[in-house]
Amino acid sequence: MQDLISLIADVNCRVSVSLQLSQLRGAWRWRRVEVSLYPATGFHCRTFCSTTSGPAESIEIHKRKLFLWFSHLPREEKLFCGYFSPETMHVDPLILERKAEEKAGLLSSVLQTQPPSCPSVTVEQLFDPTDAWRDGRGLNVLLYGAVGTGKSTVVRKLVLDWCTGTTLSHFKLLVPFSCEDLGQLSKVASLRDLVSRKYLHLRKHPLLSGEGNQAKDVLFVFNGMEKMKLDFRIGATELCSDPNEALPAYVVVVNLLRKYLLPEASILVTTRLSALDRIPQKYVSRYAQICGFTDPERQRAYFTSRLLQQGGETACNHEAQSVIELLYLNLQRQSQLATACFLPSYCWLTCATLHFLHFTGAKEPIRTLTGIYTSFLRLNFGGEVLGTGTGTNVPIQEHQSSLMLYVVRTVGKLAFDGVTYKRTSFSEKELEQWIGGKTKTDEELHQLAMFRTDVLDFFLAPSVESVKHLAEDPSESDQRRYVFAVPAMQEYLAALYVVLGENKSALEKLTSQVSEVIGQTSEDVNALINILSKFIPLRIFAVFNLLKLFPKLFEKISSLNKGSIARTMAAEMFRTEDSYNEDVLDQVEKSLLGVHGPQPQQYSKGQPFELYPIFMGGLLHYGNRVLLQQLGCSIQSTTVAKITHVLRKYLVRELSKPQPPEELMDLLVLLYEFQNPRLTAEVLASIRTIRLTNIRMTPRKCFVLSSVLSCSPASYHLEELDLSSCLLTHEMLQMLWPAFRHTHNLNLQFNSLGPESCILLRDLLLDPKSSIKSLKLCDNPLLESGGCTLLEVLPENQSLTHLSLMHTGLGDQGALKLAERLQQHMGLQELNVAYNNIGDNAALTLVDACREHPSIHTVHLYLNPLSDVGKQTLYVRGVPKTQSGLRVKVLASVTEGSDISENWHPILDVIRENASSWDRQRVKQQLQVFLQDLEWGRRQQQSFWKRLHFRRVEKGVRQTLHMLEKDTLPPST
Repeated sequence: MQDLISLIADVNCRVSVSLQLSQLRGAWRWRRVEVSLYPATGFHCRTFCSTTSGPAESIEIHKRKLFLWFSHLPREEKLFCGYFSPETMHVDPLILERKAEEKAGLLSSVLQTQPPSCPSVTVEQLFDPTDAWRDGRGLNVLLYGAVGTGKSTVVRKLVLDWCTGTTLSHFKLLVPFSCEDLGQLSKVASLRDLVSRKYLHLRKHPLLSGEGNQAKDVLFVFNGMEKMKLDFRIGATELCSDPNEALPAYVVVVNLLRKYLLPEASILVTTRLSALDRIPQKYVSRYAQICGFTDPERQRAYFTSRLLQQGGETACNHEAQSVIELLYLNLQRQSQLATACFLPSYCWLTCATLHFLHFTGAKEPIRTLTGIYTSFLRLNFGGEVLGTGTGTNVPIQEHQSSLMLYVVRTVGKLAFDGVTYKRTSFSEKELEQWIGGKTKTDEELHQLAMFRTDVLDFFLAPSVESVKHLAEDPSESDQRRYVFAVPAMQEYLAALYVVLGENKSALEKLTSQVSEVIGQTSEDVNALINILSKFIPLRIFAVFNLLKLFPKLFEKISSLNKGSIARTMAAEMFRTEDSYNEDVLDQVEKSLLGVHGPQPQQYSKGQPFELYPIFMGGLLHYGNRVLLQQLGCSIQSTTVAKITHVLRKYLVRELSKPQPPEELMDLLVLLYEFQNPRLTAEVLASIRTIRLTNIRMTPRKCFVLSSVLSCSPASYHLEELDLSSCLLTHEMLQMLWPAFRHTHNLNLQFNSLGPESCILLRDLLLDPKSSIKSLKLCDNPLLESGGCTLLEVLPENQSLTHLSLMHTGLGDQGALKLAERLQQHMGLQELNVAYNNIGDNAALTLVDACREHPSIHTVHLYLNPLSDVGKQTLYVRGVPKTQSGLRVKVLASVTEGSDISENWHPILDVIRENASSWDRQRVKQQLQVFLQDLEWGRRQQQSFWKRLHFRRVEKGVRQTLHMLEKDTLPPST
């Protein structure tokens, strides 16, 4: 007995020592794993972890790696400058549980007035136990929805939440798979091989062994099931219950869904509407439809999470808040945008576009509107194919075509027809004509059915106006019309349709086909004829022989096609009926934020499609062509070269004619979207004046202007850059610095530039690369401090010849400071300090300094509080002391002494043009003073003709005064 007790004690001691050693080894292994997970790569410890980590440690490693992988955002999110993370920007879409018999029922868009009959659920609630599935079997949940409703986003958020333990925590292991990856596997593999192939740290994990009921703690996620061909027939897919048996990937997935393999495991499958019936109903425990954002509140939450995080700057947040409010008002009006934002994908596009328009930094990377739309399509259709459905066990890759290319050839053709005939809405019959086309085979019919079910509603939505009309008069069933979810998408797809050459003539298509055959066959004419005779009628062999004998004939026809594209771009850019529309960036903004206040007057009879040629130019950019290549839409470099060559010629020719500011702004946007520095420089060489008067400049437009002018060589200079009445601010001025350096005459009148802007302008004038000769700063609140800062440049700058500081708040001190600095600047010729509250003494000192100056010939001093004696003295002071001196023309009134000023008409013109933005009472007083001057001067005249001339000028002043009192003056230019 004693020996037995001693033996037990010895065994317990050894077990204790063994356990302590095991714990030490486990702790040592854990420390090594912790160290190896944190480097930048994060994946080099895979083999070590898989061989030495325990089950619990493997799951912790799995959570860490999943969180890293699923936290990685696609590169399209760089459009938002990296301010966002999945945790801060996610808004849950509406998810409705459906019964099996109503699983295919489509939820109407936000145009519906009735709330959904089914209560909304979360993904976690979908895995609550159900009576239909007995204990011991996991749930199979099928989550389905149309393109763009947010299926992949929901899966990503689900995985991240499981990793952090905030949802589905009763599952110890979550294993996500991409069905696109599984569909491309050609080798057989067991379930455990499939898991370890993607997650090596889960190799030989006991939860996947199939022993006991351990698999009840496992959740498999298969995203995008429509990208796999699943066949549940026993004759086509053998049964398998062994996780270690190697089989084709689709067979493994089918057995998991059959509950023959790991029956205790739960499964979440996401798919599109057209693939719902690929899984038999008996293998699905719950159907759930993801319905996107069905109410403006969800949409507003999404926009707030996206747009309110602009780097933490208070000013940007205020602007973002105002943008969100305008956007929300537009959504509440049940606008067409609200219908589009039913899909979260279009909410993303809206945010990306608004971010592009409103949140622009001087040092940000180049981003274009065309790039945003191309990235948007890549996000939603990248890698998507349109299967034919031929053969259930044939890999889908063997029978597929690019879904995006199918979109271009159907929806793009419809968009092009609308742009051609100035139409934005389409009837159901027109959709049938353009989308359905002439289908002949079962394969084409199957593709068309899939396309209509999954994709068509993504691009086209019921017109809000037609739905409202039908609600008032339901009997008119033929009034339902459809529009593109976002208006700019119609122009983008039409442009893509043209640039891809899908609108070729019959001769161009024929020559293209024959040319391909020539290139692919041998030189043997007999063999060539035998090949062609099988599919080319004999009557076109003459064309074939011409092409064979004269291979340049096809090249010539092809060049003509590319030339027609370039001519179309130029013609659409400079349409005369579109000349009075707002520039395209303002049009895009109004389509998103709506029009608030009175509707602007439209001058064009038809719908303007000014984005259409701009998108055509943007699609030729290399970056967009790379993205389109991934979508199966190829634009060859030779095509781009030919279009560019012809386009340059047409742009230069059109720019020889005067263009309205709006058209000129659109041209700058086209050159910016094109991103071709050589073409831009060649086009700019024909432009010597850029007048953007009254264009509402924004940071984005300033960035566009600077980027375009930066493409020109250093020797290129504009004669004039007119940015008057453009609502410029100090921040915009900083972005325009590169553009200013290419300018001789800079007009910044009637903006919002304060004293701080004078520091930047001073530095600009001191820049040795700057050659500004004329600087107009009228009607900017520079004040005395700003004026003094600007005048510091006079001793060192010698290029400035004309300086206009009218109505900038200089005052007497500013005028005296200017008088002191004048002698240090020898090149100045004309000085305008009118309407600056300058008194007699300061004005006399300034004119004396100008009289001593070697080159100044004109000083503007009207609309200042000058006395009659002061004005007479100024006129006398303007006369040189010696015969060799320079006469200084002093414009203080419409009279000069007892004579009419030869510049009376320009003075009145300035008052008429600017009085609408000036102090009305002050201007009226000055006009009354002018009348007194004229009356006094008329009395001094003996000549009847001179008195008649005084009467004529007096009549002009009275007319101006009358217009001012009646408020009929023309708007400020």
